[in-house]
Amino acid sequence: MSKFTVSDRLNGVGEYYFSKKNREIDQLRAEGHDVINFGIGSPDCPPHPIVVAKLAEEAAKSTTHTYQSYAGAPILRNAFAEWYKKYYNVELDGLNQILPLIGSKEGLMHICMTYVNKGDKVLIPNPGYPTYRSAVTLSGGEVVEYHLNDENGWLPDFDAIDPTGVKLMIMNYPNMPTGTKATIELFERAVKFAADNGILLVHDNPYSFIRNDKPLSLLQVEGALETALELNSLSKSHNMAGWRVGMIAGKKERLDEILRFKSNMDSGMFYPMQAAAAVALTELGEEWYNDLNAMYREREKLAFEMLDLLGCKYNRDQAGLFVWARMPEGEDDCFAFSDKILYNCDVFITPGAIFGSEGQKYIRVCLCAPEVKFIKAIEKIRKGLKL
Repeated sequence: MSKFTVSDRLNGVGEYYFSKKNREIDQLRAEGHDVINFGIGSPDCPPHPIVVAKLAEEAAKSTTHTYQSYAGAPILRNAFAEWYKKYYNVELDGLNQILPLIGSKEGLMHICMTYVNKGDKVLIPNPGYPTYRSAVTLSGGEVVEYHLNDENGWLPDFDAIDPTGVKLMIMNYPNMPTGTKATIELFERAVKFAADNGILLVHDNPYSFIRNDKPLSLLQVEGALETALELNSLSKSHNMAGWRVGMIAGKKERLDEILRFKSNMDSGMFYPMQAAAAVALTELGEEWYNDLNAMYREREKLAFEMLDLLGCKYNRDQAGLFVWARMPEGEDDCFAFSDKILYNCDVFITPGAIFGSEGQKYIRVCLCAPEVKFIKAIEKIRKGLKL
């Protein structure tokens, strides 16, 4: 009998839902099913050609293959600062208030490992990105949910949140999975709540440029740097998900603390990727975002048509890569509803409860697929459900 057992820190942390579901979909495809997957939000289009060209140019040099700074190259840190100034009107010192990351998902883990001790309470949204729960659990913290629902407009009810013993609060607007947009009023209320209760506020902000005319940053709020960190990423806004380029913005003291952990976990990011990411941030303008959103708006129309066919209800004013929808009356189990569509129609739509109990009556459709797949999925659903 093996004496090797996993560590206690993995208790309560299962395999990522999409990892398991994608294996199931792969099996169906191996059996001959032409499954259309509207699950995980991985942009299906490439970065701009000038970004790829810069990567190739730098990678061709003999001098760009060494270890890099744990804190990121100045070219990327300053490019993030320029981007924040141009689009969010937030002044940041690139060399002191920005820390590049190998993806913002990494940043969530780094923050939790830096600040959370065993038993510390961390507020996470329900529904919310599953990694929030995993990062808190792996760091030894105690997950405390704050509930978002249709009745409160998918916004936190700060008056209902007990701040006792809370060390961190994680927020995410534009929200995933609900698509709820950010407002300055929301950010002001969140910063005040954190400041009044001595809580470190962590805002995850990767969706602000997608299907959204007014990108906002929590750091636009006066005094936010004193009590908050903001994560951002090029994965969605620049079609660079596989590149793993993200950042944390915050006070120098906070970033130095996080770097103490991060510097023990990686050896920096490949310089050509940093240089290419800097081009994406500084040389792509409004036309890039407008074209990107025009494409998603066309896909959105077809997603709405598909959801109408299924009898779902949804808010037409959502941001981000997904459409969040309530299932038809009489449908109470999102997993069963999702599987019914998968096994009868060869179309996968994400069950909302993977994001928390508040998502039990909801499903989520990803827009990271070409229009032809939506058209084909509509026909598959019409045929498979005999609608």
